[in-house]
Amino acid sequence: MFEYLATLPRTSWVLDLGSSSGSFDAKITQARVVRVDLQAKAAKRGGAFVQANARQMPFRDLCFDVVVANHCFEHFVELGPALSELGRIVKPTATVFISVPDATTVTDRIYRWLGRGGGHVNPFTRAGELPELVTAATGLPLTATVVLHSGLSFLNRKNMTRVQRKLWLLGGGYEFVLRWTTGGLRLIDRAFGTRLSVYGWGYYFGEYQPVQLAPRTNVCIGCGAGHSARKLLVNRRWPMPSYACPECGSVNFFTADES
Repeated sequence: MFEYLATLPRTSWVLDLGSSSGSFDAKITQARVVRVDLQAKAAKRGGAFVQANARQMPFRDLCFDVVVANHCFEHFVELGPALSELGRIVKPTATVFISVPDATTVTDRIYRWLGRGGGHVNPFTRAGELPELVTAATGLPLTATVVLHSGLSFLNRKNMTRVQRKLWLLGGGYEFVLRWTTGGLRLIDRAFGTRLSVYGWGYYFGEYQPVQLAPRTNVCIGCGAGHSARKLLVNRRWPMPSYACPECGSVNFFTADES
C-alpha cells in the first residue's frame, strides 16, 4: 500500500482512519493526508488530525480517494454505522486498504489475554467475513487479500509504559526472547504448514492492483513493520540470518519471503 501512496498526485485526499497519531509517515506521499481517531492525538507522522467518531465524520460525501484502516475495525463497537459512513465519504473510484487480526490465531489470543481483551470487540474468524460487509457498504469490490504475519512487537517491553506480571510468563518482553520466538515460529510454519506466526489479513478494495501480495514474514519485533525480504540487508552469520529493521534498528532473524 505504501508503494501506491507514493504515486498519488497532490490533488488526492487520503484518510487514515482510526490511526491514533498516524499509521504511516505522510512524507511518503504528495497527497493530502487526514488522520481520524476517537481520541485526541497529535499527528506525529504528518498530515492533519481530526478527532471524530468513525460513525459520523465531518467530511462531505464522496471526498476521499484513498482510505487506510490499519487494525482499527476490530475496535469499533458500532461497526455497521462506521462502514456505512465509509461508504458515504469514499469516491466510486477510491482505493481502500483494511487490515484486521484473525481472532483464531495464537498471536491475537495472546494479545487479548495479555490486554484483557485488548479492545478487540469484533472477533473476525474467517477471511471473507469483513470483505462482504465492506463491499456491501461501499460498492467497492475486493481486489486482493494478503496474509499478515506478526513480529509480536506488542510483547516488547520497550513499547510498554508498565510491564505486566503476565509478561514474565512469555519471556519478559526482552528482544532476544522475541527474536528467537518469531524466528522459530516461522520455521515451524514452513516445516509443518501451521499458522503460528500469522496475525491476520490485509484487504485491498477498488481498482488498485497491489504491488506486493506475497506474505511478508519479516515483521519487526520492535516496531511491527513488515519488510520485503529483497529490500533487507541480511547478515548471514551463525546461528541464523538476521537483519536490522530499517525503521527502528531492532535486530530480527530473517526468513525468505514465501512465493
